[in-house]
Amino acid sequence: MNLAEGVQVVSFAILAVMMLGSALGVVLLENVVYSAFLLGGVFISIAGLYLLLNADFVAAAQVLIYVGAVNILILFAIMLVNKREAFKPMAKSWIRRAATALVCAGIFALLSAMVVTTPWAISTAVPVESSIITIGLHFFSDFLLPFELASVLLLMALIGAIVLARREFIPEADELTGTTALTLQERPRELTPAGQSNLEN
Repeated sequence: MNLAEGVQVVSFAILAVMMLGSALGVVLLENVVYSAFLLGGVFISIAGLYLLLNADFVAAAQVLIYVGAVNILILFAIMLVNKREAFKPMAKSWIRRAATALVCAGIFALLSAMVVTTPWAISTAVPVESSIITIGLHFFSDFLLPFELASVLLLMALIGAIVLARREFIPEADELTGTTALTLQERPRELTPAGQSNLEN
């Protein structure tokens, strides 16, 4: 083992411990805000593992999409909804915790058995210099149709979000022109004479 392989092994161990610790914190901590921050740590650790696999584009996409978009969206939702209220104790909650621990232990045992029994082969292929160029060539040659279909689906989702965001607008007829315009419903306001206060009533 040379120096480069040793650095890769140490980096993999650090990232794996960081990812497992953050994932356990996401599940076990009662504070939802801390769980959301630790979820960002999980995503960053996965991006580091992608870098060790020479997948720089996937690592950058992991950070930009999951950390910069999904995790921030989760944090915004928690900040807007969180009322700083503790969870109410449930009767016989230990049954659910025991069932959850049993399921998690079973999944961990299955994954461990798969890792141990799988004959992992060491690849001797020379990695490409830049995966971004290779992915771009495939996007605009072999996978052009799925790439364009995905962009159309994202455009449809964007239009749907705009329509849902503007659903509070109602049509109101204009008496002068006879056309309809989209306006917001407003609360009727009471006009008070000048110099008179509402407190006098």
